[in-house]
Amino acid sequence: MKEIAEFHYRLPMRSSGFRPGSHRGSSFGAGQEFAMHGRLFDYPDPRRIDLRASVRAARSEWLVRVHLQRAAVPVQVLVDVSASMRFGTRRSKLQVAADFVEALGYSAFRVGDPLGMLAFDSGARDDLFMPPRSGRGIGNLLAGMLRESAGVDSGTGADFAAAAVSVNRSGNRSGDGSGIGKRNGSGSVGALQRIASTLAGRQALVFLVSDFHWPLTALPAVLDLLVHAYVVPIVVWDAAEIAPPAGGPLLAVRDAESGARRTLWLSAGARERWHEGVARRRAELSQMFGKRAMQPFYIEGEFDPEAMSRYFLEAIA
Repeated sequence: MKEIAEFHYRLPMRSSGFRPGSHRGSSFGAGQEFAMHGRLFDYPDPRRIDLRASVRAARSEWLVRVHLQRAAVPVQVLVDVSASMRFGTRRSKLQVAADFVEALGYSAFRVGDPLGMLAFDSGARDDLFMPPRSGRGIGNLLAGMLRESAGVDSGTGADFAAAAVSVNRSGNRSGDGSGIGKRNGSGSVGALQRIASTLAGRQALVFLVSDFHWPLTALPAVLDLLVHAYVVPIVVWDAAEIAPPAGGPLLAVRDAESGARRTLWLSAGARERWHEGVARRRAELSQMFGKRAMQPFYIEGEFDPEAMSRYFLEAIA
């Protein structure tokens, strides 16, 4: 039997939710964290009367201890299911994203948080929508939906997707071999903005899962919609995208978005530009998210639940 991956997460800020859970809350209730003393008339719970505080009170009245209760936080995962996410050498990036969602579902269930999912490609994917709900099998259900979607026209190791063929916004191709972040993703960005607008103004834990192979100019508008949420960007890349193959100098590739095929000559200069393109994209993502105090989490090949746990431990340290 396959062992279910699990990671531990906590939010660095308090949750304003009223549903009991595992996160630090800002609502008064049955908790262990002392907040203040209140009048018994305002908080009629004789079990929490503080005799010492009542005796020392300037006014002759009974005082009770008021505590903050721990709260549940809705968890939403926004998944990019566009064509470039179907690329992968051993397994597609969408299948790796499904592994993450499966682990997230089990982890959220363990701490009492509801989990929901929204997906997008060139438009919102209503067939992959799931409102937040709690349950032991919710992660398996959502992961199964993504794996079924990934099984349709999934990429292979010979495709090299957007990593090998650069497609910029005007449709011109460059031969540097690095297409990280250069595909025409205006439709995907617009769809992401539409589904993110449904979460605007809500406090939640939001995981944004994508390879981010689209222009980042519209990303700030998306993040502004999620200003009340705690956003964790999950960058899913395949090993074939971040490093050129070690084989011969000729490489046959197919653009996963447009279907265009071409042959690349991997000279020493092309390999160097490939590495430079990946490093430049990492810097762009770090700068874009860093302006909003967000740190991207990279998944390269396989999802590591222990690394995800360390990510949250560093965030709340």
